[in-house]
Amino acid sequence: MSWINPLLDNYYKWLQSQTFVSQDKRTNWISISTPFIGLFNDNIEFFVKKKDNEIIFSDDGETLYNLGLIGVNFKKGERKNIFERILLNYGINIKNDELFIKTSVEKFPQKKHNFLSAMMELHDTHVLSNHKVKQIFKEDVRNFLDKEDIIYTPDFISKGETGLEFIFDFQIAHRKQEIVLKSFNSMNKQNLPSFLFAWKDIKAIREKISKKEVKAIAFINDKKIIKKEYIEALNSKNADCILWSKRYEKKIY
Repeated sequence: MSWINPLLDNYYKWLQSQTFVSQDKRTNWISISTPFIGLFNDNIEFFVKKKDNEIIFSDDGETLYNLGLIGVNFKKGERKNIFERILLNYGINIKNDELFIKTSVEKFPQKKHNFLSAMMELHDTHVLSNHKVKQIFKEDVRNFLDKEDIIYTPDFISKGETGLEFIFDFQIAHRKQEIVLKSFNSMNKQNLPSFLFAWKDIKAIREKISKKEVKAIAFINDKKIIKKEYIEALNSKNADCILWSKRYEKKIY
């Protein structure tokens, strides 16, 4: 067993231990506080409410409100396209700046995963608060693939052994091989285990369905120093990585 496996197990246990639930008895809304860090170094929180067999997820409008405080506006241009793409990818609805999903009890795990993923991805768009920044790193990767004439499927969705669906930024299909790509503007102790879990969960099923070897590549923005152990963790799971500064030195087969 790789050294990363027990660390991943400990990470999932830690996630559970650092997730806190409280209920407003007046409204019956339940708040779920996660260990993931938001824009202002606070914990990302969302709300759920059950009515008969239906469950409603809501962010109470906090995501767009907080992004607005730092100057991120999704009303027009490329920012609007990015925002709409995130909502579409994760099946999120919006009304009066409130993000929400309605689902059944049976689909709670997948929808919780989708809702939290969407909130985290929207929080990551804080880089767009600077008006000189026209695109996020994912778009840089897309432009690179286009420039290299690499045919890809954007926002690729794949179901894993756990039954959860995971979204990868891009999928490249060759005759004998399939590659899923994820872009990281920064790599940390939160998004690395999530990526490795998703990769581990889908690999066997994708290989059975596609009858091809399935690989994973992490595109990493290395403007900041990348910790050596992160690269080792990727390698231990047979997930390749491409540092942005060396993107022309490594072919994507």
